[in-house]
Amino acid sequence: MKVLTILGARPQFIKAAAVSRVIREEVTELIVHTGQHYDANMSDIFFEELNIPKPDYHLGIGSGNHGKQTGEMLAKIEEIILKENPDFLLVYGDTNSTLAGALAAAKLHIPIVHIEAGLRSFNMRMPEEVNRILTDHVSTLLLCPTETAIQNLTNENISAGVYNIGDVMYDAVLYNKELAKSTSTILETEKLVPKDYLLITIHRAENTDDVDRMKSILDAFRQIEDKKVWPIHPRTKKKLEDYGFKLDEIPNLQVIDPVGYLDMLSLETNARKIVTDSGGVQKEAYFAEVPCVTVRDQTEWVETLIEDANILTGTDTNKIVDAVKKEVTPSYTPVFGDGKTSEKVLALLKEYSSK
Repeated sequence: MKVLTILGARPQFIKAAAVSRVIREEVTELIVHTGQHYDANMSDIFFEELNIPKPDYHLGIGSGNHGKQTGEMLAKIEEIILKENPDFLLVYGDTNSTLAGALAAAKLHIPIVHIEAGLRSFNMRMPEEVNRILTDHVSTLLLCPTETAIQNLTNENISAGVYNIGDVMYDAVLYNKELAKSTSTILETEKLVPKDYLLITIHRAENTDDVDRMKSILDAFRQIEDKKVWPIHPRTKKKLEDYGFKLDEIPNLQVIDPVGYLDMLSLETNARKIVTDSGGVQKEAYFAEVPCVTVRDQTEWVETLIEDANILTGTDTNKIVDAVKKEVTPSYTPVFGDGKTSEKVLALLKEYSSK
């Protein structure tokens, strides 16, 4: 059996590490890296650090407007599918790489396996929402992380090939958590004291592309006196420069370069609280049992909102400040599966390939 896996963005590398480790015991896997994440700190470091096999194809497409980026990926992935003739095409999540892979395979009648199917924020202004809906509607195997995701698909009349396998990201965190403890030196390098800082990650286009939303977020950071650490995404950094915002005017803020996954896990685990707009970081906070504040209007990970483990604030300055100050004591119930998601992916591939 031959599986063609499409990767292109940080969260996908992390999930792929967990799944590739298991499926390669019995399946021939070829990896296509679209190059969607164009910063070296956010791509190459992951392959080395997480022992992900080097890509068999590197498309090198980089950043660009949605149409241009997705179109170039679509054309190049189609060529690879025609050459390799895989039994399945495997995609993750909700990026332009995900959509391009799914469209290319659908037109060539190659069965599509979508890991993290069924997620919905119900905000069609988010490009990720468009990507995930379209991908789900052309997929053969829809591998959902939660019961909520299954219900979302049911509401859209999708029932064939739908399975709740748990969250593959949980597999990755369990595998890498101990590795991070023994290898990451980020706390020492940045002179950070455990549980004495807020961790910030902001990169979603709905925030970074809107000057008013970014102003509100930065205004909140100015009012929060705690020590704040922000590994800044290159795209966010450029946007802030374009807007004329100066981060050095925010008190007690330590801006650092993007970090590798193990360093990120270490920063998350040792933070007092996390402020983010990332879907992945919301979950990693939940797995690490660190309270989270999400500066978005919706979240596709509604399970994290139980008992204020994660508080949605949008970009209202006062709400962000209040949520950061709020003391919470969630119980962190295990809603994301048992950490054996990758084994279930392999079992379903074998089951469907024999049909």
